[in-house]
Amino acid sequence: MGSKKRSSNSAEEVEDSDNTNTKTENANVEDMNIENASSNLSRKKMKKDKNKENETLDGDASKAGLCNISSSLKPMERRKKRKALDKVRQHATLEGKDGKTKKLDGDSKISENREQMGASSSGVLPEFHIAVFTELISADVSVREAAVERLVMELQKVQKAYENAENKVVEDGMKLEAKKDDGLNDCAPSVRYAVRRLIRGASSSRECARQGFALGLALLIGTIPSIKVDSVMKLIVDMLEVSSSMKGQDIRDCLLGQLFAYGALARSGRLVEVWISDHNTLFIKEFTNVLVSLASKKRYLQEPAVAIILEMVEKLPTEAVLNHILEAPRLREWYECDPDAGNPDALLLALRIREKVSVDSEIFGKILPHPFSPSRLFASDHLSSITNCLKESTFCQPRIHGVWPVLVNILLPDVVMQAEDVVSASNSLKKHKKSRKSSSSEEEVVKTVQSFCEVIIEGSLLLSSHDRKHLAFDILLLLLPRLPASFIPYVLSHKIVQCLMDILSTKDSWLYKVAQHFLKELSDWVGNDDVRRVAVVVALQRHSNARFDGITRTKTVRALVTEFKTESGCMLFIQNLMSMFVDEGHSSDEPSDQSQTTDDNSEMGSVEDKDSIGAMANSDFLKSWVVESLPSILKHLKLEPEAKFRVQKEILKFLAVQGLFSASLGSEITSFELQEKFKWPKAATSSAICRMCIEQIQSLLANAHKIEGLHSLASGLEQSDLGSYFMRFLSTLRNIPSVSLFRSLSDEDEKAFEKLQEMETRLSREEKNSVIGAEANKLHAMRCLLIQLLLQVLLRPGEFSEAASELIICCKKAFAASDLLDSSGEEELDNDADPKLMDVLVDTFLSLLPQSSAPMRSAIEQVFKHFCNDVTNDGLLRMLRVIKKDLKPARHREEGSEDDGDDDDDEDFLGIEEEEEVDEAETGETGETGEDEEQTDDCDVEVEVEEAGKELPDDSDDSDGGMDDDAMFRMDAYLAQIFKERKNQAGGETAQSQLVLFKLRVLSLLEVYLHENPAEPGVLMVYSNLAQAFVNPQTAEISEQLGQRIWGILQKKIFKAKDIPKGDAVLLTNLESLLEKNLKLASKPLKRKKSAGILSKKKQSAMSKRHKMIISLAQDSTFWILKIIDARDFSESELKGVFDIFKGELARYLESKTSQIKSEFLKEIFRRRPWIGHHLLEFLLEICGSAKSEFRRVGALDLVMEILKSMVTSGKDESNHDASKKIFKNHLQKLSHLIKELATKMPEKQSRRAEVRKFCGKVFRYVSSYDLTKSFLKCLGPEAGAACESQLGELYLNFKESRVSCN
Repeated sequence: MGSKKRSSNSAEEVEDSDNTNTKTENANVEDMNIENASSNLSRKKMKKDKNKENETLDGDASKAGLCNISSSLKPMERRKKRKALDKVRQHATLEGKDGKTKKLDGDSKISENREQMGASSSGVLPEFHIAVFTELISADVSVREAAVERLVMELQKVQKAYENAENKVVEDGMKLEAKKDDGLNDCAPSVRYAVRRLIRGASSSRECARQGFALGLALLIGTIPSIKVDSVMKLIVDMLEVSSSMKGQDIRDCLLGQLFAYGALARSGRLVEVWISDHNTLFIKEFTNVLVSLASKKRYLQEPAVAIILEMVEKLPTEAVLNHILEAPRLREWYECDPDAGNPDALLLALRIREKVSVDSEIFGKILPHPFSPSRLFASDHLSSITNCLKESTFCQPRIHGVWPVLVNILLPDVVMQAEDVVSASNSLKKHKKSRKSSSSEEEVVKTVQSFCEVIIEGSLLLSSHDRKHLAFDILLLLLPRLPASFIPYVLSHKIVQCLMDILSTKDSWLYKVAQHFLKELSDWVGNDDVRRVAVVVALQRHSNARFDGITRTKTVRALVTEFKTESGCMLFIQNLMSMFVDEGHSSDEPSDQSQTTDDNSEMGSVEDKDSIGAMANSDFLKSWVVESLPSILKHLKLEPEAKFRVQKEILKFLAVQGLFSASLGSEITSFELQEKFKWPKAATSSAICRMCIEQIQSLLANAHKIEGLHSLASGLEQSDLGSYFMRFLSTLRNIPSVSLFRSLSDEDEKAFEKLQEMETRLSREEKNSVIGAEANKLHAMRCLLIQLLLQVLLRPGEFSEAASELIICCKKAFAASDLLDSSGEEELDNDADPKLMDVLVDTFLSLLPQSSAPMRSAIEQVFKHFCNDVTNDGLLRMLRVIKKDLKPARHREEGSEDDGDDDDDEDFLGIEEEEEVDEAETGETGETGEDEEQTDDCDVEVEVEEAGKELPDDSDDSDGGMDDDAMFRMDAYLAQIFKERKNQAGGETAQSQLVLFKLRVLSLLEVYLHENPAEPGVLMVYSNLAQAFVNPQTAEISEQLGQRIWGILQKKIFKAKDIPKGDAVLLTNLESLLEKNLKLASKPLKRKKSAGILSKKKQSAMSKRHKMIISLAQDSTFWILKIIDARDFSESELKGVFDIFKGELARYLESKTSQIKSEFLKEIFRRRPWIGHHLLEFLLEICGSAKSEFRRVGALDLVMEILKSMVTSGKDESNHDASKKIFKNHLQKLSHLIKELATKMPEKQSRRAEVRKFCGKVFRYVSSYDLTKSFLKCLGPEAGAACESQLGELYLNFKESRVSCN
């Protein structure tokens, strides 16, 4: 017996050793060996006869070891196990591994498993492949599930065969399991083995061993009824008990093994079956106690243990939950603890059990209200009592604890917020009232949400650590999918918005990405829902004083505002902005809590006692954002004209009421005529906000008053004209006794205001009665200007009354056929001595432009566009005088210099000064080399100038749109007065900058004139003055933008215009003068002052660039002037002056180094205008050979060749060929003389010699082609021929031979 006991214990030790070392790499090898051994034994080893078994039993160890490590399968367990162990040891000795105890134990286990498989395959029990256990640890879910299915199917067959067997002696084959007191006496040995191994495997930390073994255990227990629940619970305790010798990871593995094993038991469903069969069973209480005890051991076990209990609660009937789970002693002890200790899992368990049973239980008295209701649960006092429970839920981050979804589900039932009425969205929303177990009214839901956000989110989480702030944002994201838009003010409260701003203002903040993610999810939640969009924008801006985007450095609010697509959404947004503007009490002044401040941006809100000035500034900032946001809605809005007009009217009414008027009796009045109520803030609106409202009205009207398409529907003019609507609205409000303008006007301004209003009404009536066309457009443009001027009178009182009177006079003159003269009493209109209409109008515009706003300047340009055809030369000169005006102090001028603004000095045109002739002795060959380099770089210069021209602006000035203050100037009488005022206020530098803005605005009018009248003779006057202003060095000094603007107008509106000045008024003498001066300017070298060496590279580069632009201007001007001359078709005698100008310039080019004109420029002139070259050929041939500079002489050859090319005809027409031959024959003498000069004065440089040979070769070909070789050689003479032969060599000899061949 003792021997038998030792054998059994030895086998048990082998198996235990195998299972306790499942973490090692040998486990996989052992399992594979077991599988191979079992398959071999079942197919081969059992066929051996008794003789071999007897030999093995007699102890022939060496022979048995060499054959195989198999044992006899006799029922004598003692001999079998002893001999199996002997064979294993002998086999290990032969392989040199007898010194390794682990290998011995493993091989012992293999032998025992073979015995087991042998017993199964002997016909008593089906085969069970234990290699399936190795697949339970796979990371692949499908592999684990397939292994579990195979495991359970095989064990089912084994258990069924075991139960059907009459003789249970087969059980002796697995006494190693039977001897253990596990309570599984009714199970087959393989099943008992599998249960024990699955329980042990749940404690393994290898890959997914816990998941796989727990799944197998759950399915096996639920499938085989013979496995008793009490036996499994006893095995879990015995096999996974934590001993005092364990430490660290071993304790953790055992505890997690218990957790997974109990979870498998709960999922198997056997506990439910036990309760159904016996309502008085103690297993459920015991199971609950065990799990609660396990949860109390470690913090990380608490949440999964509660999850197992809840899974069992879901499966059990309500009666079982009440009588067993809630009656578990350990659970009662759990809930009797102080709730301040903080146990979110206890709260989660209580809420879920309460949801399951729907019965108030006293066991939850300290953690749930009694009696229970959502309103009691979310009451402020109760939420305060469970605050610690909820704060401790951060231990599972980044996951969200399961208690929060349950609370959110109770707080906002699924369909409490689906339908919302857009019209009443700002006040109340329609909601479906639905809940699982309780019904809450809308008011109760609002109170509970508000209480939850105030107590838990704001009062607890936001005031704590970063982890809890993170949790707060996660909870808000949980609320969003269920949240009605009307609840946004409670969710996006002041503290939450301030916390967002604090975090996003610093990119290094730990929560920066969390806040970014929250904003992204918030934007996604808004989607295309305008009700949500309005609620979010209003909340963010109200609680940040309209600084959310600025402080957070994001574009969140801006992006939301630009995404309105519908009329209803725009109207809702406008109504909310109006309410925000008027209801100042709703704008929160609550300070940001210092504990959530992460940067200096929120320090302004951490002061408790704000002074009234700061509060007023914040209020004005919010109001200014409202005023600016209203018109911006229209920028990206694409609606039908009728719908857009309705939106414009709403915006216009609000801006007019708040910016133009104030109520003397209370803050609210009712207009019975308009059938509307109008409200004002209780505190008086500041003058700055009123001015901003007026400016926005001007912009709104300017954008709406587009002439294009306005008269497509003549019948609907009154209904779609925003200006007419504004004037009628203005008159209606002014007639209300209790309403007055926001500021009192002087008598002059009041008179001007009334006259403007009256004139606009008359023009509107006239426009309505006029036929669609130019006259109607004139009337409309003038009306727009009158409305803008009326608003300007309110905006800047005391400055525009005189201009308003002048404009009204112009209206009466311009539209004299209408009834505008009725009761006017203006006798001076009939006086012939009065100035012309356009002169008065131009003067009026020049007086308005300095102080006008951007919309008013746009209106002035529109009026000027319709009247510019009648502009006189005097009017143009007045505008051009502004462009040429200079304010540079006298101390900056050189002594003896004349006034740059003198228009009568023809010699000073374009600022050209005579350059001192360069001394040849000083330059010598070096000078020629410099000329060569400069000439070869000519293409680069032209490219730079062209690129600079492409970058110049071509539209009206945009930079002065935001500088429309009272610091501009008017010419003549206005100019001197304003200069004096500005100098006293801010110095000469400010006056200079304001003058630049004035010039830019006048340039816009000139640009309109040039666009509308490209063929008028006045274009020459505009060109001449603009060119002078551009060349003037002070233009570049005071403003680079001004120079670029003039350059752009010259290039795009004059040189590249579709038409050129025409008519007899364009005098040839003027054109000749301009041509001469531009050629002189094109040849002007760059002045290099003595102080140039100390200038920075940046300044030197700017000077060089400007010089290139001036040269380019002169060249483009020359081409343009020649185009005008060519179009007039003058006779050759009339063009004598033009030819003389070119002869003089060519002579300067070849004889003087002071002329820096480019040969490429002259070639381009000859290419575009061949008639000039044909006339200058003889002169050029005469002076070309006598040029002082080799470089210039070689450059002149290109000019000669360009002219010759234009004279040679490429066609086959005999008459043209004869004409060309005649021309060549006439110039043959001088052409041969030039060849002689070139041959006798051959350049020294190789490149220049090549150019000369190339030129001579082309001349020889032309002469040969016209059969003039003999005549040419005769003119050339023998001396020149010898020189040509020596210098040109074969080229000249071939030319001479061509004469012989022709003969």
